[in-house]
Amino acid sequence: MKRLKRYFSSVIAVLMCLTILKNGNLFAGEVIELSLDKAVDIAMENSYRIKQLEMGIERNRYWLEARQASLKSRVYMNLKAPEYKAISDYKWNSELRKDEIIRQNTRLWQMDLAVRQPVLLLGYPTNGYLSLNNRTYKYIQKDGVGDINYYNRYYLKFEQPFFLPNELKNNIEEAELDLEMRELEYIRDRVWLIERVADDYFDLFEFTYNNTIYFNQIENLEKTSVIANKLAQGDSTRVMDKIQVQVELTNVKETLLRNHSDLRRQEAEAKQRLRLSLEDSVYVVPGFLFKPININMEQAVQYGYNLSPTLRVLGINKRKDEIDLNNSKGWDAFHVNLEVTYGLEKQNERHQALWEEYDNSYSTSLNAYVPIWDWGRRKSRIEAEKIGLAQTELRIEENKTEMRSEIILFVENVLEYQQRTKNMMESMDIVQQVTDVSIEQYRTGTISLQDILQIIDRQRETEINFLDTYQGYKRSLLNLMMRTYYDYENDISLIEKFRPNS
Repeated sequence: MKRLKRYFSSVIAVLMCLTILKNGNLFAGEVIELSLDKAVDIAMENSYRIKQLEMGIERNRYWLEARQASLKSRVYMNLKAPEYKAISDYKWNSELRKDEIIRQNTRLWQMDLAVRQPVLLLGYPTNGYLSLNNRTYKYIQKDGVGDINYYNRYYLKFEQPFFLPNELKNNIEEAELDLEMRELEYIRDRVWLIERVADDYFDLFEFTYNNTIYFNQIENLEKTSVIANKLAQGDSTRVMDKIQVQVELTNVKETLLRNHSDLRRQEAEAKQRLRLSLEDSVYVVPGFLFKPININMEQAVQYGYNLSPTLRVLGINKRKDEIDLNNSKGWDAFHVNLEVTYGLEKQNERHQALWEEYDNSYSTSLNAYVPIWDWGRRKSRIEAEKIGLAQTELRIEENKTEMRSEIILFVENVLEYQQRTKNMMESMDIVQQVTDVSIEQYRTGTISLQDILQIIDRQRETEINFLDTYQGYKRSLLNLMMRTYYDYENDISLIEKFRPNS
């Protein structure tokens, strides 16, 4: 593995030189070394979808604040300043016992001031309201000289519906659920973005490490070529060894150039997906960070159940269906509205007299709505809402069943690839040593050219197998993280990692 690190430096140097020659200017753009985390950060910073979701969360927070503010006092004023009426209308004259057309010519200046507060019982909104009110007006009836009346009233008013859904409480809860749903969608899209970026990153990783594999093969073939040239100089029958090694060397160099061309195209696609400038350059330094992870199967399933936004969103939809069912039971249902007022009032022809002596004033109103026959409309609405709730519950069970099967499969994949990667890393520690010893054996004539070429080819296959196994391990670990929303490498849930700031 130490030898690989030296080759990584060589690969990066070659790539940098090619980039400089291509652009013709060292300062044409930013040179970015990509890791998976950095690529994800760049993608999230430049993603329009993420920005839209952040704005959606902020919007829903304001909606929730507006709904929560409905639990606090509200002060408002209604003004009529003035209201003119100069119209004719028919009125019943009880003395004449008939209607007669009356000409009205009035002026009204009126102010209604109210402080309205929802009634809370132990912090729980009762759906009722208590208000402190003031009504003041000046009323002029013009008939010759004119008749002026002043009126002033201060009173408390209590309003309370009975046998109806608690609309105030339901509205606030729905706003809380909407905000939570937007936050979950935000987290879910960020995780989906990780998966899309990871595909590009792993492809870059593979092409870059392939360059290292071909550099290793070229170096081994060049060492063999030097030996074959010396052997051919001393023995004309060994000339074919020299030619055969040169052919192998030429083929590998061509493969290296083809791989570099694929790498350049992949870098261009990665820059486009990350929304980087065309002048920027990106590269990956392959690093094999391998730390065995202990994964408990049932705990992974529980992570999926508890952390997955999919199940939580379905749970939110279920709760909203329950609220809709509760609201539907109030449609065309029997209910009672109670309204009670008590206060002081005064009316007089003189404005100054309004504050001298007050009369008590009160009112009580109890209104009941009694449904008699609606052709089954209310019952059908309730049944429709019940079916919708049952459908949501069924979708939750279906998703939990599918999720359990997927998580079990991905846990098994991670554990299998983890063991295979561990075995391959042990092989990688000795594969170059085996090749070096074999090259020395070829120099001393212990083994033939065909033997050493096969050994060099086996080293290439071993390195490719190691890359495939390691990539399979990282991808299976990513798939498990996508299903459980838990980052096993960093030991943190993605819900906490990507939760939007308040």
